[in-house]
Amino acid sequence: MLNVLIIDDKPGVGEALTLLLSLRDIPALYAATPAEGLALLARHEVGLVIQDMNFSADTTSGEEGVALFRAIRERNPDLPVILLTAWTRLEAAVELVKAGAADYLAKPWDDAKLLATVQNLLELAESNRALQQARQERRARQGALQQRLDLQGLVYRSDAMLALLELAAQVARTDLPVLVTGPNGSGKERIAAIVHANSARRHKPFVALNCGALPAELVEAELFGVDAGAYTGAMRPREGRFEAADGGTLFLDEIGNLPLAGQVKLLRVLETGRYERVGSSRTRTSNVRVISATNADLKAMVAAGSFREDLYYRLNVFELRLPALAERRDDVLPLAEHFIAQQAQAGAAPRLSEAARELLLAHPWPGNVRELKNVMARAALLAADGLVQPQHLGLGAAALPSPAAARNLDEPSREAVLAALAEARGVVSRAAQALGLSRQALYRRMERYGLATDAPPGPPR
Repeated sequence: MLNVLIIDDKPGVGEALTLLLSLRDIPALYAATPAEGLALLARHEVGLVIQDMNFSADTTSGEEGVALFRAIRERNPDLPVILLTAWTRLEAAVELVKAGAADYLAKPWDDAKLLATVQNLLELAESNRALQQARQERRARQGALQQRLDLQGLVYRSDAMLALLELAAQVARTDLPVLVTGPNGSGKERIAAIVHANSARRHKPFVALNCGALPAELVEAELFGVDAGAYTGAMRPREGRFEAADGGTLFLDEIGNLPLAGQVKLLRVLETGRYERVGSSRTRTSNVRVISATNADLKAMVAAGSFREDLYYRLNVFELRLPALAERRDDVLPLAEHFIAQQAQAGAAPRLSEAARELLLAHPWPGNVRELKNVMARAALLAADGLVQPQHLGLGAAALPSPAAARNLDEPSREAVLAALAEARGVVSRAAQALGLSRQALYRRMERYGLATDAPPGPPR
């Protein structure tokens, strides 16, 4: 557990607070002067500071307390600080609360209120430390991935995409068939290109074929090619996609739409590595890695008899599931800024207003990354003054939350409350504003979630 650092020039206060905190198994450090306190802060892991505001018997200006608070903030801007004061005039303490202090308590303090405040702030500090560690670990993993992987210009920030790319890096080192699954518009071809670009076949062709756009009678010709004279109009031989991708990777998109007859032909070449052009008796060999993709439930199609089970297991040796954009909202704004920068013809790209950013984050994105790209192309065109406003996005009522979602916004989860409080550095009014709640409503939810608290403090008098 993180330590509470007590800085007060009266040893009796330090002893009393240390004993009080020990009743809740909260470790405490004591310093009698600001210099001692800053030295302890440098040597120990501290989650909260309780500091006196006056360290001189002959003055009540609070200058020493203000200087100490500012020194602590310089060293760690996120460290919560509780101010202790015995004054009847609290202007300086109130100003420091406005400057970011977590709270102030008058001497003599109320034990229950002090313990409740300390426990809340320590829990927030632990949560904030965990969040910071997670962010640092993610940045380290992203940096390591960036150094060793060709990401083909992919823009991402979410943990979900980081985990997917780490899997892609592993499977790229093999020659196994890969099945990329995910909804339409989520970027499955980009993932396939990343696997190819980081494989031993990266210097050979990457050839893509959309199986969903092929009439059944042309599947064999597109896959395997056509010899001259094979049918009317076939004046010259034409190579198929397997031949074009020789030595490289063949990406078969929308594989679930491949007709059963085409599935049989594809299964044969995957099993034997051999095929013939349409109209030819010459057997050719295939040296191609196949990556396929689908937004369909192939297992359900196998059960329904519309997709061959043996082909399914040939294709799905290793599955990479690409989450929908709604499942990785951390990627929405980086992608939006990337797409609008691409659309900028000259000069600086339009900036996103705060209202536009909120609308982008609220939208459910049924069309995924493809929809976002189109939305930002529209916004770049309409934002003539260089600032994207909500009306430029063209999302309309589709971006408004459903009644159920609105109720969820009124009932933030315990994790959301903790995150908001951590982001607000323990300032309840600021956290309540971020959550769209009144301060009293946030206190009620803190009580409901077992986050120790007293009644909300009234205004200083």
